[in-house]
Amino acid sequence: MSLLSNLQPDLVLGGPILSLTPDILQQQQLKGLVLDVDQTLVPMTTRAVSGELKEWVEEIRPFAALWLVSNNLSENRIGNIAKSLNLPYILGARKPSRRKLKRAVEAMSLPVEHVAMVGDRLFTDVLAGNRLGMFTILVEPMLDPAVSVVSHPTRDLEVWLSQALGVSLSDK
Repeated sequence: MSLLSNLQPDLVLGGPILSLTPDILQQQQLKGLVLDVDQTLVPMTTRAVSGELKEWVEEIRPFAALWLVSNNLSENRIGNIAKSLNLPYILGARKPSRRKLKRAVEAMSLPVEHVAMVGDRLFTDVLAGNRLGMFTILVEPMLDPAVSVVSHPTRDLEVWLSQALGVSLSDK
């Protein structure tokens, strides 16, 4: 696979993770989700999960095994988020490395093609998931409602660069 095809998400939600429904999982034959944490589940400025996210996890849990896999090294931050959602987690993943994603998929005991990597970043989440042969889902970053000016310079640069290389931010 080329870098270009590895940057192409299978599904672009066009909204935050809360837009991912059980119907979408069933349509794509997905039985497991590996979830990025920072900006995918919670804004960087937030240490606690929202009630809305807890409800989403409970809605999705009957349809898919869930694991959190984060590049973040903070046991306190990621551990507390995982505990509040009652989910297993791996931190310090070093995405786009595949190693810890593979560990999460193996723990689910599912074929890799039935597990999706869900994240807000092309050069970490989507690239890692595609390199492992997972279904990849790009979501919009989770926003902190208390922050009036929203800026995601790294993500914006990734989107611009990938589109300049020919990646389409529409579904495959």
